Amino acid sequence: MAEWIDCKIADLGTVIGGATPSTKRLEYYENGSIAWITPKDLSTFRGRYIRRGERNITEIGLKSCSTQLLPKNTVLFSSRAPIGYIAIAENELCTNQGFKSIIPNKNTDPLFLYYLLKYNKNKIESMGSGTTFKEVSGNTLKNIVVSVPRDKKVQEQISSILGAIDDKIEANEKINNNLVA
Repeated sequence: MAEWIDCKIADLGTVIGGATPSTKRLEYYENGSIAWITPKDLSTFRGRYIRRGERNITEIGLKSCSTQLLPKNTVLFSSRAPIGYIAIAENELCTNQGFKSIIPNKNTDPLFLYYLLKYNKNKIESMGSGTTFKEVSGNTLKNIVVSVPRDKKVQEQISSILGAIDDKIEANEKINNNLVA
């Protein structure tokens, strides 16, 4: 039987916040080639892996603020407005300040981390604070305790089973969308 351990999310990877280049500066967005994701992009997104959002930013826009390029397989987690949209970076990209993304460490399967955050969404959301809208800070997210299999191979087996189910759901949605069109 697999050994499960309690650990903090910070033990599974590096938590990174995003930022927004000034929208008053056209040169930060015009002809941009860097994928930039906002919670709005995930509001209608139904897959697990995201490649790009509605807008891109330029290299100058990237350097103008504290957003940073996140590597492929980073798990994006919206931390406000609303809390709990989740996707995995299919390629290098960056996010706005509405995210606390997690770059999995070498002992954490990215797809398992995706499902772990999805499973713990309500718990994470309940730890949000704020008056206008709830937000989960990076520090709060880092310190949330979760249970995970110690062995990455067990994580991969679990995510493989869940992934196969989601593959089937996504295939059925494509078929249904073609029937509607």
